[in-house]
Parts: sequence; C-alpha cells; structure tokens
Amino acid sequence: MNKVEFDDRRSFVLGLGCERGASPAEVLALARSALQQAGITADDIAAVASIAARTGEPAILNAAQSLAVPVIFFEPDVLERETPRLANPSDIVFKLVGCHGVAESAALAAAGVTAALILPKMKSPHATAAIAKTVLQND
Repeated sequence: MNKVEFDDRRSFVLGLGCERGASPAEVLALARSALQQAGITADDIAAVASIAARTGEPAILNAAQSLAVPVIFFEPDVLERETPRLANPSDIVFKLVGCHGVAESAALAAAGVTAALILPKMKSPHATAAIAKTVLQND
C-alpha cells in the first residue's frame, strides 16, 4: 500500500517503530496509550505506518489489525526526507536503520507534506509511537 485514504473522520496516522520480536501486546498498549494521549480514538486513525524493515513484524501487523486500519511501510530514504519535520531526530536510530526516526517519520510520510505531528515520539521498553494529522482541504 502506498496511499492512505483520508476523510473528515479519519485524518490521523499512527507511526510505530519496534525492535524485532517486540511483544504485540506491548506495541498495542503503546499505540492505545498514544491515541489516548492525543485525545483521539481508533476511529480517527486512517492507517498505521512504519519502516519497511518491519514489514511482516507481528507486533506492527497486530496493532494495525486491532485498530482495523491498513498498514503502510516506507523505505529508510523516504523516512529520512522527513528529518526536518521531526521533533526527536536520533543519530542512534540513523546508525541502526538509516533514518533519523521511525515512528515520527512514518506518521509524517503517510500523512503527507502538509501534515504535522500532534503527538511526538513516545516510548515503551521496545517500541515507539507518534501521531501525525493530515491537513484536509476543508481543515
């Protein structure tokens, strides 16, 4: 999937990052905590987004399935283009995966060029989450 379908009801993207083999329960709990902290619900989410290296990662797929939304994955070079818009760029993450952030970058990349982070990166022991809001024409 390369394109997220947004509408008046679903105008947010949940970006997720995790270590390989992270617990699906931990990642889902972090995702739900992020939604709660942002003051939105699963019904407001258009998609979950992450890095291509996590394609097939059970924790990411479980979160998207539990929230009943599609999941979109981006290559590191696409995520790296989002670095100027990140609240928490990380040189450590860059050394590990080739971009300065996963959760924030993925949320922004999926939400589009006019999107903004409404919830910067938050962490659990083995995962990260961030939320971006797309700007619809009638916003």
